[in-house]
Amino acid sequence: MQQITLAEASQNLPDLIEAALGGEEIIIIKDNQPLVKLTPVSPVQRRRKPGSAKGLITISDDFDEPLEDFKEYME
Repeated sequence: MQQITLAEASQNLPDLIEAALGGEEIIIIKDNQPLVKLTPVSPVQRRRKPGSAKGLITISDDFDEPLEDFKEYME
Protein backbone atom coordinates (compact mmCIF):
# COMPACT_ATOMS: atom_id res chain seq x y z
CA MET A 1 0.00 0.00 0.00
CA GLN A 2 1.43 3.33 -1.06
CA GLN A 3 0.47 6.53 0.74
CA ILE A 4 1.03 9.82 -1.01
CA THR A 5 0.14 13.41 -0.17
CA LEU A 6 -2.45 15.29 -2.15
CA ALA A 7 0.17 17.68 -3.52
CA GLU A 8 2.37 14.79 -4.73
CA ALA A 9 -0.64 13.01 -6.19
CA SER A 10 -1.62 16.01 -8.28
CA GLN A 11 1.90 16.15 -9.75
CA ASN A 12 2.15 12.40 -10.45
CA LEU A 13 -1.42 11.44 -11.32
CA PRO A 14 -0.65 9.57 -14.59
CA ASP A 15 1.98 7.42 -12.85
CA LEU A 16 -0.36 6.74 -9.92
CA ILE A 17 -3.14 5.69 -12.28
CA GLU A 18 -0.81 3.22 -14.00
CA ALA A 19 0.26 1.83 -10.64
CA ALA A 20 -3.38 1.39 -9.57
CA LEU A 21 -4.20 -0.34 -12.85
CA GLY A 22 -1.29 -2.67 -12.12
CA GLY A 23 -2.90 -3.72 -8.84
CA GLU A 24 -1.13 -1.42 -6.40
CA GLU A 25 -3.27 0.15 -3.66
CA ILE A 26 -2.75 3.90 -3.48
CA ILE A 27 -4.03 6.08 -0.64
CA ILE A 28 -4.02 9.85 -1.04
CA ILE A 29 -3.62 11.68 2.28
CA LYS A 30 -4.00 15.25 3.51
CA ASP A 31 -2.84 16.39 6.95
CA ASN A 32 -1.78 12.78 7.64
CA GLN A 33 -5.39 11.60 7.22
CA PRO A 34 -6.44 9.24 4.41
CA LEU A 35 -8.78 10.93 1.92
CA VAL A 36 -9.05 8.75 -1.16
CA LYS A 37 -8.17 5.24 -2.26
CA LEU A 38 -7.21 5.05 -5.92
CA THR A 39 -8.58 1.84 -7.46
CA PRO A 40 -9.43 0.81 -11.03
CA VAL A 41 -13.06 0.69 -12.11
CA SER A 42 -14.44 -2.63 -13.32
CA PRO A 43 -15.57 -2.62 -16.95
CA VAL A 44 -19.29 -2.00 -17.40
CA GLN A 45 -21.22 -4.93 -18.83
CA ARG A 46 -23.33 -3.75 -21.73
CA ARG A 47 -26.85 -5.06 -21.96
CA ARG A 48 -27.79 -6.87 -25.08
CA LYS A 49 -30.29 -5.12 -27.26
CA PRO A 50 -33.51 -7.14 -27.77
CA GLY A 51 -33.56 -8.66 -31.24
CA SER A 52 -29.82 -8.28 -31.77
CA ALA A 53 -29.47 -12.00 -32.63
CA LYS A 54 -32.26 -11.96 -35.20
CA GLY A 55 -31.35 -14.22 -38.11
CA LEU A 56 -28.47 -15.87 -36.26
CA ILE A 57 -30.49 -18.69 -34.73
CA THR A 58 -32.41 -21.28 -36.71
CA ILE A 59 -34.68 -24.13 -35.65
CA SER A 60 -35.18 -27.18 -37.81
CA ASP A 61 -38.63 -27.81 -39.31
CA ASP A 62 -39.05 -31.06 -37.36
CA PHE A 63 -38.13 -29.53 -34.01
CA ASP A 64 -41.45 -30.40 -32.36
CA GLU A 65 -41.87 -33.84 -33.97
CA PRO A 66 -41.87 -36.83 -31.59
CA LEU A 67 -38.53 -38.59 -31.21
CA GLU A 68 -38.17 -42.09 -32.65
CA ASP A 69 -37.27 -43.49 -29.21
CA PHE A 70 -40.58 -42.30 -27.75
CA LYS A 71 -43.00 -43.27 -30.57
CA GLU A 72 -44.29 -46.29 -28.66
CA TYR A 73 -45.35 -44.01 -25.78
CA MET A 74 -47.26 -41.70 -28.11
CA GLU A 75 -49.55 -44.41 -29.47
